[in-house]
This record gives sequence, C-alpha cells and structure tokens, in this order.
Amino acid sequence: MTTTDSAAPRDDLTTTSPGLYEEASALRMSVMRFSRRLRAERAVDTMSDGQIAVLGWLRMKGPHTLGELAERERVSAPSMNRTVNCLEEWGYVTRTPDEDDRRKVNIALSTAGHDVITETARLRDAWLEATLSEFTPAERETLAQAAALLARISER
Repeated sequence: MTTTDSAAPRDDLTTTSPGLYEEASALRMSVMRFSRRLRAERAVDTMSDGQIAVLGWLRMKGPHTLGELAERERVSAPSMNRTVNCLEEWGYVTRTPDEDDRRKVNIALSTAGHDVITETARLRDAWLEATLSEFTPAERETLAQAAALLARISER
C-alpha cells in the first residue's frame, strides 16, 4: 500500500468519530510544513537536520554514547557513526573514552558545536518571533495553547 497526503481514511484504519481522521491528517500536514520551515533557519546551511538534531540533543542532555544517540534518533549505529564522524571532523563534537567502561566512547559537544547550536536556536527563535509579531494577541494565545497540546502529544 502506498501512503499519500490524502485526507481519506485508509481501509485498515478505524476512527472513533466522523471527521477525526481528517483533523488528524490536517494537523499532521501543518505540523510537518511548519517544522520544515523552522528547520530551514540554521547557522550552518550545509549541516543536515540529523546533524543539527544530534548537536541539539547533546546541548540539552550532555554526553552520550553512539548507541544512545542512534537509539534517540531512531537510526542505525553505522548511520549515527557517519553523522558523528562528520561532526567530529568539523570540530563540533569530541569523543572521549568512558571513565568506567573503556570500551565505551562518550560523544560531547565542543565549544564550536555549542556555538553552532546556540546560533541555530537564536535564528529559529528570531524567525518565529518575527512571524508571531504579525498575529493578534488572541491568535498568539491560541498558539500557546496549541503548543501545550502538541507537547502532550509528543510525550506519547
């Protein structure tokens, strides 16, 4: 079966109420377009979304092993190794042996990596702030409520 952006329910899906599938589909498409537009704001244009995601995760959560990063990003270990190799080559991450288990290697954000992810976040926040400035206070309140709901959805 092929997937499309069609709002028509698939035969193998059940819905709990009329229109719920269409609402879910519209929300999915809007969130994906918004996410794609927001991700376009970045400090280094040549970096992939996956590379930026790794830097962002390391900034938020600290050093991780390659396996932990691969699991977090839902990619294979060899794929994550290629991502980390590029980031290390560019000077954005460092690898250090684990103090407790010398077989493990911890990947950490370097100063340059911290600077790149901080600037990327600043660019994204600035774009979003400029965009939100065109909305009414009531619309911004609606978006704040939607943000809270989206956070709940993402925790599932």
